[in-house]
Order: sequence, then C-alpha cells, then structure tokens
Amino acid sequence: MKHLSLIHTAEQALSPIFSEIDAQVKKNLLKILDAFANHRVGVHHFSSVSGYGHNDLGRETLDKVYAQVMGCESAAVRIGLVSGTHAIACALFGVLRPGDEMLAVAGAPYDTLEEVIGLRGEGQGSLKDFGVDYRQLELTAQGSIDWQALSTAVTARTKLVLIQRSCGYSWRQSLSIEEIEKIVHIVKKQNKNTICFVDNCYGEFIETREPTAVGADLMAGSLIKNPGGTIVTAGGYVAGKAELVEAAMCRLTAPGIGSEGGATLDQNRLLFQGLFLAPGMVGEAMKGGHLLSYVFDALGYEVNPLPFAKRRDIIQGIKLGSPEKLIAFCKAIQSCSPIGSYIDPIPARTPGYESSVVMAGGTFIDGSTSEFSADGPLREPYIVFCQGGTHWTHIAIAIERVLQVFG
Repeated sequence: MKHLSLIHTAEQALSPIFSEIDAQVKKNLLKILDAFANHRVGVHHFSSVSGYGHNDLGRETLDKVYAQVMGCESAAVRIGLVSGTHAIACALFGVLRPGDEMLAVAGAPYDTLEEVIGLRGEGQGSLKDFGVDYRQLELTAQGSIDWQALSTAVTARTKLVLIQRSCGYSWRQSLSIEEIEKIVHIVKKQNKNTICFVDNCYGEFIETREPTAVGADLMAGSLIKNPGGTIVTAGGYVAGKAELVEAAMCRLTAPGIGSEGGATLDQNRLLFQGLFLAPGMVGEAMKGGHLLSYVFDALGYEVNPLPFAKRRDIIQGIKLGSPEKLIAFCKAIQSCSPIGSYIDPIPARTPGYESSVVMAGGTFIDGSTSEFSADGPLREPYIVFCQGGTHWTHIAIAIERVLQVFG
C-alpha cells in the first residue's frame, strides 16, 4: 500500500507538469499536421516501388514532410538505416574526408560511436582508419559543457563539430535546444565553414523546435526512437542542408545514386503514421520520466533529471549503486513488459558497447526505445537508464513492480 501511496502522491504533484506537456504535444502535432496538409499527403502516398526504388512518390513526399517539420532544407527518411548509429555514421562518413578533424563538444560520445570514430576496435573502416582526426572537449567538473574551452576550440582544420543531444550512458544533463543554438553560434563565430552536426537520438519532439531549426547544419536519428511513434518497424533519418543530406545518402547507397534509390518495401504508411503519432508518444514518455524521477528521488536515490526539471530527452537515469539492484530493476521492468514478460534479463556483451549491458525491453518493435525499456552497463556507479513509454500509466505499473522487488 505504501508503494501505491507514493505513486499517487507523485501523480498529484506532477499534474501541472503533465498539463504543460500536453500543451507542448499539441504544438508539435499541429506542426506535423501543417506539413501533411502542405504536401497534400493522401492514401496514394502509402504505395511503394520495388527494386531500385526510383520515383517513389511516398518516400519523396515523406522526405519533404520531415524537412518542414524539422525546419530545414532537406531530409531523407530511410528504412535502410538500421539504427541511429548507422544514420550518424552515414552522416559522418558522408561529409568527412582524410585529413579533416572532428571535434566532440559534449564530452565522450555514446558507446556505439566509439568504434565508428576509432576509439575502440581496429581494421573495421573507422573514421580513424580513413585518416580523420578526432578531439573531444571534456565536460566541466559539474558535468556541463565547458563554454570557455569551446570558445577557442575550433580551428581552420575543424571540419565538423559533433553535438550529442542526449546524455547517453553518462550522468551529464542532456542538451536543450537553447544550448545547442548557443553551441552553433560559438562554433560559427570561430569558423563559419565548420559543420555543426547533432546526434538527435532520443530528442525529437521534446521541445517545439529541432536543432536544424536553430542553426545546426545536419542531424540524424532513429525511427525506432521518438519519430517512429512506436509503430515504425525499422529505419532512421538525416535532415539539414540539402548538400549535406545528399552526401550522407551517397554513403548509404552509392555516389550517383544518393537519395534517389532505396525501395520502401510497403512501409510508407507506417512511416507517415508513426510521425503523426510521435508527439503524443513522446509526451507520454516524458510524463513517465517525471514519475520515475519523483518516486526514486523520494526514496533517496540520485536521479537525473530531477523530478521537476524540464525534460531534454526521453531518458531517466537512476543511480542504483550495485549490480544486484541494476539487474533486479531490469528484471522487474521486463516482467511488466507486454512482450517477453517471462524472460529474465542477464548482463551480456552487446555489439557496439564496451561494457556488458543488462537490458529490459519487452517491446513490440525489437530494440525500440520509444516503447518503455530500461538498461545499463555493468560498471560503477550502476546507473539504470529508463527510456520511452507509450503511455505513462504503464510506467506507473512498472514502478510499482520495481518497488515490490526492492522492498
């Protein structure tokens, strides 16, 4: 009963924030509806072309819809992008050349980018293998962007600045749109030709503007995260300046083909519908994040973000302090999942990750982090990262299950 009481108290305390989130969902949905209307989306756009995928009207129209929604010149939405990491890699390899320098400005990148950059692994064709140099600006002792260091970090050789919007497997604050805009301004002041690239995973529709609407040159993300609305079966997107988007697509397909090829395999309806559903799903995930933060903060755990802090992505971190609690937490979440509730998550090596990772994710789309999931690397301080959620009431049920296990 005490568990139910705590969750009920959290729901009441967070009611004003839930109302604010609903108002934001409405603004983002209106933006999407305007794009659908502007490009006269109809049922004929749900058909697709086989083979090479040339002249796929649905795909071409969806690209235009995404570009309008994201506030940029061009976008490419492709089911051939197998993950957010793949979309990011296509963008990076598309625009970087031997002798160029890439500068990460928000500390260490997400684990799965380490092998793309060449920080781990050898002989796989990383950026390092192709002669691209890499630097990163460390965070301050408080875990924030080092603005002073950034003000002098960009040189004539800095071809691209990597801005990771989400916290990833770190304890830093994820970046707000206002902070991304500030980073872009500082970078361009030093070198107007430096490309500002944003890893936008977990961040779409958290606010009412996207990075490309505030000056970022290029960004990329996954369709089994926010913009897929939990129903898109696979894929990713890149968006930004037209020439940069095309360069990324030439990496995905081939030079000379670029964005003009790629069959959509009868997925167009899901791609359109997922985008339509996305703001509402993101809003529910945000509410669930607030609820998780409130409950575990009240129980004395360190949480990031804090209960009443503005959301900057769909991730909620909780420092559990021991591998036993991390595994128990994930098992409890899995037991409340609609798919595979009978499975016991166990730590294991996962492709792209340095540490063993325990993952709970009984999702309809395998690996979907816009559906409710929880995971964490088996390393100190044993943080569990909770993501997504189709409706916050499901997250409330899962919290109750975790509290029962924790006693």
